[in-house]
Amino acid sequence: MARDRKTSPTTPVIVLGLGRFGYAVARSLVALGHEVLAVDEQPDIVQKYASDFTHVVTADTTDTEALRQIGAEQFEVAVVGIGTDIEASVLTVLGLLDLGVKEVWAKAISGKHAAILERVGATHVIRPESQMGKRVAHMVTGTMTDFIEFDEGFAIARTRAPERAQDKTLKDAALRAEFGVTIVAVKAHGSHDFSYGQADTYISPGDELVVSGPTAKVEAFCAMH
Repeated sequence: MARDRKTSPTTPVIVLGLGRFGYAVARSLVALGHEVLAVDEQPDIVQKYASDFTHVVTADTTDTEALRQIGAEQFEVAVVGIGTDIEASVLTVLGLLDLGVKEVWAKAISGKHAAILERVGATHVIRPESQMGKRVAHMVTGTMTDFIEFDEGFAIARTRAPERAQDKTLKDAALRAEFGVTIVAVKAHGSHDFSYGQADTYISPGDELVVSGPTAKVEAFCAMH
C-alpha cells in the first residue's frame, strides 16, 4: 500500500537493476531532472551505461552490506528493476527496507512475484508487461486510442465521441448521470490540443474525449460506437 510522502520534484533516486525496465526508468528520471544512482551487478552492463549516468556502480544488490557501502540508505526512493531473478528481487527489496529506504518501487514478472514483493513490504509493485498488455488489448479490440487502468478499479481512456454524445454540450448530454463517467477533456476534430471538459463544451462528430470513471463503465461507454 502506498505511503504518503513529501519530497522534492527532483528527489534523488537509486535504481537497482539496469535491464530494459530499470534502464528506461533511470533515463526518464534523469530527463526529469532527478539525480540518479544506477546500480547493476554485471560489470559489463555498468560499463555500457557509464556515459549515460553521472553515477553508475557495480554492486551485489542482494547483499545489504554492499548496499550500505554504495550509500543506498541515503536515498528516500528506490526502484528495483530486477525481474527474472525473483530471489534477487526480493532480497534487494528487503535490504533497502532494512536500510530505512522509505519508498521502494519494485518490478514483478508474475502475480506470485507481485504478491511476495507486497508481503515483504515493497511500497509499490509494478507489472509492466501485464499492464501494457491490458492497455494494448483495449486499444486493439475496442474503440479506444489509449487506456490506463488503476488498481482500485478506476480507468482513464481516450476515445472518439460516440454518437450519443455528439451535437450537444456536455451538460445537455448528461453522460455522468446516464453512464457514470466523467469527460475530463475534449479535443475538437482537426485540433492539436485538448481542452478541459466543461458544462458548455460542445461535442461534434469526430471529436476525441478523455473519459474517466469505474473501469467497467468506461469500457461500456467507449464501446457504444
